[in-house]
Amino acid sequence: MQNLSTSIPLVIILVGLVVFLTKGGFADEDIYQGGAPNAEAIGWKLGCQAYTFNRFTFFEAIDKVAKLGLHYIEAYPGQKLSQETGDVIFDHNLSPELQKKVKDKLSQANIKLVNYGVVGLPNNEDECRKVFEFAKAMGIETIVSEPPATAIPLIDKLVNEYKIKVAIHNHPKPSLYWDYNRVLEVTKNASPMIGSCADTGHWMRSGIVPMDAIKALGSRIISFHLKDLNEFGKREAHDTVWGTGKADMKALLTEVYKMGFKGVFSIEYEHNWENSLPEISQCVKFFDEVAKELKESSAK
Repeated sequence: MQNLSTSIPLVIILVGLVVFLTKGGFADEDIYQGGAPNAEAIGWKLGCQAYTFNRFTFFEAIDKVAKLGLHYIEAYPGQKLSQETGDVIFDHNLSPELQKKVKDKLSQANIKLVNYGVVGLPNNEDECRKVFEFAKAMGIETIVSEPPATAIPLIDKLVNEYKIKVAIHNHPKPSLYWDYNRVLEVTKNASPMIGSCADTGHWMRSGIVPMDAIKALGSRIISFHLKDLNEFGKREAHDTVWGTGKADMKALLTEVYKMGFKGVFSIEYEHNWENSLPEISQCVKFFDEVAKELKESSAK
């Protein structure tokens, strides 16, 4: 028979492991849940790109964003919608009934769906209108895409008709818009409602200094996929807590503030996929502390 004195500690360890796993591998005390009130005070909307939580459903991603104390989310096409809806994915083909379920879930969590992408916007009016109609129905402010240059005149027409912005995203080299100069080129005659979704991490992977890109794009920046990476110039570099990597994040945010940018910053954290919330929460804390410093310095 096993000695009772040795079995009790084992039971305690097993119970603790079960609790750890059922809570997603972290404890609430490991997570900064204060949100970004100082950032909101200067017109910055900090949220998460749901791709950060692509191992989970969109509804679970909403819950994780709410746990951080944030109020904004950016959806992407292809994420499983919820445990209840089986293999149904979130995208612009959702039925009106499921759109309502999403709206109800967002409302309950006090989360606003602000952006949607990266989604295709081809040089095809019917296909583009389908995306814009969905964005209109869901209250989405910005569609994030990497459209062909030939589609820009059509998109220009639609952004003005629907009053919904389009932000051109930059995946790493050799994608179409890895070089920010390409974004400037295709938008030079376009409405101010077409601009850049500035992905700082993918610039770094492509060997582009984010500060250079931000200064060049200026008012063409519509939104951010904000990242700090552990290495510069390497495609395999991974996300790290903001302020601890090679992006010089505080200087970047200071420059963005000086530019007068007011808009959405989506955290897209592509590391420690199963248990990234503690690290992401430290990004939120860093971001809001920098916003507080900027707010206080401008008040002097």
